[in-house]
Amino acid sequence: MSDRTMKWQVMLLFFCLSLGSAVGQVTYSIPEEMSKGSLVGNIGQDLGIDVKRLKSGKARIYTEDKADYIELNADRGLLLVKERIDREALCGQTTPCALHLQITLEDPIEFYSVTVEVIDINDNVPTFQKEEMRFRISESAVIGAKFVLERAMDLDVGINAVQGYSLKPTDNFILKLHNQQDGSKNVEMVLQKPLDREAQNHISLTLTATDGGEPKLSGAMRVDISVLDANDNAPVFTKKMYKVTVPETAPKGTILSTVSATDADEGSYGNVLYSIANTLDYVPSIFQISKENGVVALTGSLDYEKAQLYEIHVQASDDGGLTDSCKVIVEVTDTNDNPPSINIMSKTNSVTETSKPGTVVTIFNVQDPDSGENENGIVHCYVNDNIPFVLKSSTNNFYSLVTDNELDRERASEYNITVSCSDEGVPSLSSSVTLTLQISDVNDNAPVFDRSSYEAYIVENNTPGLSIFTVKATDADWNQNARVSYILEDSSVNGVPVSSYVSVSADSGVIHAVRSLDYEQIKYFQFRVKAQDGGSPPLSSNVTVKIRIQDQNDNPPQILYPVQTGGSVVAEMVPRSADVGYLVTKVVAVDVDSGQNAWLSYKLQKVTDKDAVKQRLTVIVEDNGQPSRSATVIVNVAVADSFPEVLSEFTDSPHDKEYNDTLTFYLVLALAVVSFLFITCLVGIISVKIYRWRQSRILYHSKLPVIPYYPPRYSDTLGTGTLQHVYNYEVCRTTDSRKSDCKFGTAASQNVLVMDPSSTGTMQRKQSDKNILDQPDSPIEVSCLRKRFFLIFNILDDTRTFKIILGQNNEKASKAVDFSPLLGLCARAGQLQHPGGNGQRIFSR
Repeated sequence: MSDRTMKWQVMLLFFCLSLGSAVGQVTYSIPEEMSKGSLVGNIGQDLGIDVKRLKSGKARIYTEDKADYIELNADRGLLLVKERIDREALCGQTTPCALHLQITLEDPIEFYSVTVEVIDINDNVPTFQKEEMRFRISESAVIGAKFVLERAMDLDVGINAVQGYSLKPTDNFILKLHNQQDGSKNVEMVLQKPLDREAQNHISLTLTATDGGEPKLSGAMRVDISVLDANDNAPVFTKKMYKVTVPETAPKGTILSTVSATDADEGSYGNVLYSIANTLDYVPSIFQISKENGVVALTGSLDYEKAQLYEIHVQASDDGGLTDSCKVIVEVTDTNDNPPSINIMSKTNSVTETSKPGTVVTIFNVQDPDSGENENGIVHCYVNDNIPFVLKSSTNNFYSLVTDNELDRERASEYNITVSCSDEGVPSLSSSVTLTLQISDVNDNAPVFDRSSYEAYIVENNTPGLSIFTVKATDADWNQNARVSYILEDSSVNGVPVSSYVSVSADSGVIHAVRSLDYEQIKYFQFRVKAQDGGSPPLSSNVTVKIRIQDQNDNPPQILYPVQTGGSVVAEMVPRSADVGYLVTKVVAVDVDSGQNAWLSYKLQKVTDKDAVKQRLTVIVEDNGQPSRSATVIVNVAVADSFPEVLSEFTDSPHDKEYNDTLTFYLVLALAVVSFLFITCLVGIISVKIYRWRQSRILYHSKLPVIPYYPPRYSDTLGTGTLQHVYNYEVCRTTDSRKSDCKFGTAASQNVLVMDPSSTGTMQRKQSDKNILDQPDSPIEVSCLRKRFFLIFNILDDTRTFKIILGQNNEKASKAVDFSPLLGLCARAGQLQHPGGNGQRIFSR
């Protein structure tokens, strides 16, 4: 910069507006044409902002005028000149000339207004549009005749603009200046001494314009005058001023006014021509005048925001060189032709959903180039409805967009906020800008299962690792906060950890069976699955899962009765006189499966009909499963009236030989034991012989009824169910051998005769030839070889009362009798044993 520039001192006019803790204003004044990097002001010090805050807040400059002349050095807190400022290019003739800046900070958002006034320096020389003006003046021009000269143009303003004119030489003409309304001067050349063409037909003058700067600058133009013959009358305008009002939106070609001037001369001296005498560039480019008729028309575009008033200087001249002048004042009226301009100063791209109401999201400024003094420049801003944001207005058309309610990313993860601003013109003009704001997620939602509980079915005997079904939970959060993991909660099923039954996939929620399940062991169990998200801290929820085991037909029927033994032939005896429909036996079976898998059907597969004494029946028990399972039982039926017959028929059983070989040793041993017991008991038997005889007489006179034989475990009329829980007693007495046997059935094989010829020796005991039962008057005399009958005792509630069922010769009888005498007889003859409990009595010799 020159010394002239260095003389300018930075003028600091600082004042702070009461705009809260985050708003301030400061004004600086600098001369134009300062070099790049020159200091404008210490903004950090003047606004009281620490340099660290400028750095952390990412301080930056926003310029309303879109000009990039000033830059901020945040490291030092200084405003510097970024580009050379030409006041004339920036503001033209407008004064004062200022740059309006805003400094914004983030986290928290703050903004400050800065005004930099650019002071004019005298860097422009006054200039004339034309280098020369030519006049043709009659020698007869009267003293005082006026000739309008072109005004000089100086781009500087104020004292640096054109301040004066001088005209040299001044022999015939003097200079007269008239101050105009716009501050300029109207320059006229006035004839003060008559011309004499014969003495001087050409006069050359110099018009000099000087400004008021320091140092003064000046510009010059030549004035060339040709002296003509006499033209005694100059043109005269009918009015010195014409005024017209036109809207700024008037189209090109609009006629503004018509000026008129008359000349009293005749001929060529009376012919008037019109022209615009303005020396400013923009006037001839906007307006034009018809040379012949003086019609002033619009040839350019008007803009109220740039200029509200125009002065058109019109000159009328005749052929003799005489002139007159007038002014056409054009007032431009404002129309609403500019929509508001929305300028974003600072904005946030995302905000967390936990942000409190009142959080600042965006700061913007609104400008309307239309006149702010009427309704066209009054602007109102608003945002779209149904969003949790509102606008708050501050001074100088600054607005803050803040949150109004609590945010929820799960309801809206993104907002497109439309800010609209409209003026009050007619018609109203508006503009809008759309801001996109992301709502960042917070883990505030727990996973939710798609069902309140789950129930699944699995067929037993499944393959370990089989996928049963899938639980599904969703989380309304986003990303990691919505990533759901599934966890099997610790619990037990019948004392066993549930993890030994099922497992759950942590990622997919697929539940697998860990092992094969058995319906017969467990039919139902339940457990809980926890869904947990990936947030910090994580959130979770639980759901109950019920597993029901479905039965498979994996168990065949089990035969409960008749019991199959490995070495003995099981037989049922039927009297020869039995009628059709006689109940031989019952086959009882169960199936541990359930449902139709446990429905049993019985089928007689094989019957040997040719043998009249012994029958071998094959019964198949089959369930109703798919595929079905079955079990087979063989029932041996002996058709005989006595036990020896049955015994003799089954002595040739294929199992006898093997069985006899096995029992040989036991027979010898049993014979020795029986012999010893016979000698030992002989004395006791003789001593009670008389007593037994008396008891037998009592039993004989009791007239015991004869009851027909019923198959084992057959339910009588008092029974309920297939397997009646009874205890039966069998008594067999033989007369041929003078021996007596007592055979006792167990609960599992009651009334089943095990017939093995070799076993008779073990079941008999030696008795003396003299037995009280051998007497001819004995009330009970039975022959084991020729005649056999069975007593089946069903114990009732009273242990002294029995129901006796006898089967012989197809006679049937059933009667409840008092069996006390028989009990006494048995007690005297042998002994009363209690091996099984439950009221069971077993009798032996």
